[in-house]
Amino acid sequence: MDILITGLLLGGTYALIAMGLNLQYGMARIMNLANGEMLVAGGFAAFWLYNAGQVSPLLTVFLVAPLAFALNWLIYRVMLLPLVRRAKSRGQLEVDSILATFGLSFVAVGLMLMAFGGDYFSYSYLARPVSFLGDTYALNRMVAFLAAVVICGALYLWLERSRAGMSIRAIAVAPESARLVGIDVPRLAAIAFALGGAVTAAGGALISSFLTLDASTGVVFTLKALIIVIMGGVGDVRGTIVAALLLGVMETFVAALIDPGLTLAAAYLLFILILLFRPQGLFGQRTT
Repeated sequence: MDILITGLLLGGTYALIAMGLNLQYGMARIMNLANGEMLVAGGFAAFWLYNAGQVSPLLTVFLVAPLAFALNWLIYRVMLLPLVRRAKSRGQLEVDSILATFGLSFVAVGLMLMAFGGDYFSYSYLARPVSFLGDTYALNRMVAFLAAVVICGALYLWLERSRAGMSIRAIAVAPESARLVGIDVPRLAAIAFALGGAVTAAGGALISSFLTLDASTGVVFTLKALIIVIMGGVGDVRGTIVAALLLGVMETFVAALIDPGLTLAAAYLLFILILLFRPQGLFGQRTT
């Protein structure tokens, strides 16, 4: 039971991280390899505000999310929209966006190294044990999990129930058909990409309360988010949440019962098995 709950706590924060990439890749059709750097930037912001003025990471979320939204919207409009307009196929757009955001990730790492240095950073926020179902867990992890549940739940309801959310899902499924019914595809794609960046930065602020980060750790989170999105099904919010929880439980199981050094290897093994036996993801439909 202890391993299961710890894994679910970890998986909840993974879901928040992967949700951002799912919005960018699944909805806006941009494979953003700089996604992890946005997470680290959110963590840096939470670290700096907490040490400078004892600002809670829960409050920092409301500061970094709008800033990240604006920054990612600008990135999409200035750097990525020209790639979208010139791409003759979805495959070409994926290749171009991978190359462009791969370079962007190096730029982001360089800027963070210049601003914050290359040292690891961490801080102590709600770092005390609490009892739950007979076991002891870190309070900061539980708070981050609950915040992730609220954000993911609100995002899921917005995508499923609101007119704007349904329009964004429509451009993910059939952008050409969406244009025919009057949907402004470029505008909504920019919003989806910017919202993905905002969610990722919020996730970074939350996980910084219990994880040690540095300017170059973003690539690890990008890869994990990509694994979760592919496992759950590209563009499927429900699948992303389930896959994130599954990955969190699996990594905790491997770390507790086998070897902590094998958690990343186990994640990649699970990823390979999904690609081999269910390439459409957990909830995706097979193409005919």
